[in-house]
Amino acid sequence: MTLTSDRAVVADVDVSPEALAAVTAEVASTAAEYDRSGGVPWKGLEAAHRAGLLTASVGSQFGGPGLGLVDTARVLVALGEGDASVGLLAANNLNTHQGQAANAHWPAAAYDDLLRKSQAGPALANAIRAEPELGAPARGGLPTTTARRTADGWSLAGHKTYATGGTALAYHVVWVVTDEPVQRVGHLLVPADAPGITWVETWDHLGLRASNTHDVVYDDVPVPLENFVEIPRGADGVYRDPAAVAGPGSFGHPALYLGVARAARSAFVAYAQERVPTALGRPIATTERIQTVAGEIEAQVAQAEALLFGTLLRLEAGHDVGAQLSVVKTQIARSVVAAVQTAVAALGNPALARKNPLERHLRDVLCVRIHPPQQDTALLAAGRRILGQ
Repeated sequence: MTLTSDRAVVADVDVSPEALAAVTAEVASTAAEYDRSGGVPWKGLEAAHRAGLLTASVGSQFGGPGLGLVDTARVLVALGEGDASVGLLAANNLNTHQGQAANAHWPAAAYDDLLRKSQAGPALANAIRAEPELGAPARGGLPTTTARRTADGWSLAGHKTYATGGTALAYHVVWVVTDEPVQRVGHLLVPADAPGITWVETWDHLGLRASNTHDVVYDDVPVPLENFVEIPRGADGVYRDPAAVAGPGSFGHPALYLGVARAARSAFVAYAQERVPTALGRPIATTERIQTVAGEIEAQVAQAEALLFGTLLRLEAGHDVGAQLSVVKTQIARSVVAAVQTAVAALGNPALARKNPLERHLRDVLCVRIHPPQQDTALLAAGRRILGQ
């Protein structure tokens, strides 16, 4: 990545299978370490940064590679296969750049700053939206986090939960309401080094333990006036949260969990080939039972791959599949969870030991269910649509 005048330019990125496999291996080498410590997975992020993967979706109009939906998903499958937490941080960041490429809504100064910071090392941005009382905004409601007008900009105040990225973030994209006479809803683009930001280390989760999804408190944080990006209300005047339905850019999350399922498949194969019970006298991989289980795992992984990449290819070709995106995400989630659970169930106790990577893959893959739109809302919306309700 090189700097030209006032614009940060991102070099081309190698997304060949060989290059991605090399990054997967490097990221995977420290995944267990960060899962245990819960620290920011810097080594994995730095590996992704050196390969240009954290900025791979920067638009060509900003000097970036401008990867499309399919190649961006391939990147996230590779990172998720190495470390789900690295994959999640990358997915949020790539989605930010992808959104800017499709619709340049960041003010030039802020986006240039983010790109410049991305030259020196991993510089992440993420939407920070959930709140203690409200919960997930996709379920409805408005934030209590407030942007108050000042003489030269905004003052940000509020408390957010599940702020993925923690201190690794370079920019917080904070969901707020304004204190104006006619209240507006939108996001404030907040530099992470702005005064008045306090992190509260609350993240102690089953999976994605290195994602640093802590609470954050904003106390009179100054933000430039132009850094407010409004989310328009509908034609009927009602605000509807964009995360309530899946869009093309939201497939980064299922992609990273497909990577987790692939990693679980590899861990299952390695164990089956190495495990030689004394009563059997040969690897369990030679038995029909384990071979059938391996086939079931492969079927679930293949189904998730076909749904993910088939849908993205249709989107890139211009097909109108938007109405089905939420249920497609649901089906991918079902498949990747089934793949990992099948592997764990077949191996029993050994698969649940901390020294076995399958234990971590199981914990991580279960987190696919929390990303909006969640299964119940996706199925309800799809059912109402086909029933004409």
